Amino acid sequence: MPGDAAPGPMEWGAVPLGMPPLRPKHGPGLDVAALPPYLGLVSSPTEPSRTPDFLNHDRPPVPDIVVARGVQPFHLHRQPVRGRLVRLGPLADALLTRHDTHPAVTALAGEALALTAGLAAALKFRGSFSLQAKGDGPVPMLLADCTDAGALRGYARAQDDRLAPLLADGAAPSAAALLGQGYLAFTCDQGPEMDRYQGIVAIEGETLTGMTGTYFRTSEQLATHVHLACAQTAAGWRAGALILERVAGDGGIGADMDREAEDEAWRTAVALAATLTDAELLDDALPGERLLHRLFSLEGLALDRPRALSYGCRCSRAKLAGVLAGFGEEDLDHMAEEGTITMTCEFCNLGFRFDRAELRGAEG
Repeated sequence: MPGDAAPGPMEWGAVPLGMPPLRPKHGPGLDVAALPPYLGLVSSPTEPSRTPDFLNHDRPPVPDIVVARGVQPFHLHRQPVRGRLVRLGPLADALLTRHDTHPAVTALAGEALALTAGLAAALKFRGSFSLQAKGDGPVPMLLADCTDAGALRGYARAQDDRLAPLLADGAAPSAAALLGQGYLAFTCDQGPEMDRYQGIVAIEGETLTGMTGTYFRTSEQLATHVHLACAQTAAGWRAGALILERVAGDGGIGADMDREAEDEAWRTAVALAATLTDAELLDDALPGERLLHRLFSLEGLALDRPRALSYGCRCSRAKLAGVLAGFGEEDLDHMAEEGTITMTCEFCNLGFRFDRAELRGAEG
């Protein structure tokens, strides 16, 4: 996964990604498995637009937030270490508060967002990079994705009736308890004209950090150190990540370093990174550059060009109208309630209402 080039088939393996189907609010027996995973059919106050739906690409009423220094890449000069510091700042609160979920679920979604942003920043690609965890636990779906331009979005789907018993003892449930048994997938999607590359591992580990470590050890065979944090602070929800990767011996490090010296340099970097606290990672008042200097100033810290992150939901009436156009007339009738079909984006939790009379289904 990490590197200066887009992932190739030997790194990812082309494997179809299973995505969750939609559940219609009305119309028993309707098969909506063909819909994208981020769309649902639920009630919403959003009204149809006067502009023809297929022409309406306007941005929906969601926050317009850009964190200019959301990802700070860095490396340690002449040492086999590089990394990224991710701090979502107010973007975390804007993304996470679109859904009213339990704090344990919200924190898991925030960690996934920070991790996805950090991993995407290590790749050169055009398209989107995503993390998906799918299991049999109270949170059967966890999804986050980030584009090459830094547009970030994500959500965690929770089943409240199954979550309640897990929360009954008052302890914060682990990611493993929330997700259950299943798989963790990382996918690089560069559009319909390019192959989609993907790495998949079974969910192993108590935390999302541990699950990510399992992926790197088994799929990428790469030494990494990952610190994820997400919590509700006085300023709102905040999320961040520190990701270290060991660079191969021919990756531009000092030619005078033998294997033993490289091993020692890596152990030192990991030991220093382990001193980072969640409070420091999530502190808006502590600039990222200063934080990195606290950790690695004596190890030849070199800061690379920072990358911006932004609120990245990409839903629109035009996209949803295109999805509906693929269904037959009978299916559209099943979806409608009192002459209206409502579709909701699961990322931004914004509903779009369509007049059934204005929709023309696909011909059988």
